[in-house]
Amino acid sequence: MTTNLNNLFSIEGKTALITGGSRGIGEMIAAGFLSNGAKVYISSRKAEACDATAKRLSEQYGGECISLPADLSTLEGIESLASRLNAREEHLDILVNNAGASWGAPIEEFPEIGWDKVMDTNVKGVFFLTQKLLPLLRKSASQMEPSRIINIGSIDGLKASRFDTFSYGASKAAVHHLTRFLATHLTKEHIIANAIAPGAYPTWMLSTGVGFGGAVAEDDGADWEAVGKSIPDGRVGTPEDIAGLAIFLSSRAGAHIVGQVIASDGGSVATA
Repeated sequence: MTTNLNNLFSIEGKTALITGGSRGIGEMIAAGFLSNGAKVYISSRKAEACDATAKRLSEQYGGECISLPADLSTLEGIESLASRLNAREEHLDILVNNAGASWGAPIEEFPEIGWDKVMDTNVKGVFFLTQKLLPLLRKSASQMEPSRIINIGSIDGLKASRFDTFSYGASKAAVHHLTRFLATHLTKEHIIANAIAPGAYPTWMLSTGVGFGGAVAEDDGADWEAVGKSIPDGRVGTPEDIAGLAIFLSSRAGAHIVGQVIASDGGSVATA
């Protein structure tokens, strides 16, 4: 076997689909992929937001970012996205299942819709989109350059949260274990699956949970420094943190990492 230690972390020329890519962690990963030479498709439920983010990222990073809006909580939306991607591409190197939803309510009042919406998006959507995209993932997969599935879980799937987000935590634990199932069944086809479990990142979803009303920028009233004080390393995550981990898992350097759930949380789980 020839050893080649050059370009270990390169994803240049690869094609990726990132769901939930119009904002938050999905947008951070999309920006990182584009900066490192990948062609990126992003999807989200809101078409205008998805289109606007794709245009902005393409201009900002000089790469090719293409918007494919879809509601991934339904099989109809999943099949539509898979069909449109199939029409554009002959293969897919990287699938990042990031689209997610959350719901908060006291346990006595937690509604069925708050359970079903979260499970449909966070778990069913991940499984069936992966299923529909397997032909594209198989096309270019090889032993030394496998295709990648990266599922975005959460530290709420590794430990209990103080928030009343019962279905969210359960759904992310399911995503983590689904990742192991996918790895078990797909690795021999040179499609490897791993999960990232983010902790606190400056996103709209976390902003609503900690009382910032959806504000993400500090100029809009989001005090991420205060949130970071409760984290062992003293800060929330940055785009470099989450994009760097996703790039590693998608590169030659991460080609022997299979079926793992990696926390990106500044030590919140490991030191709890």
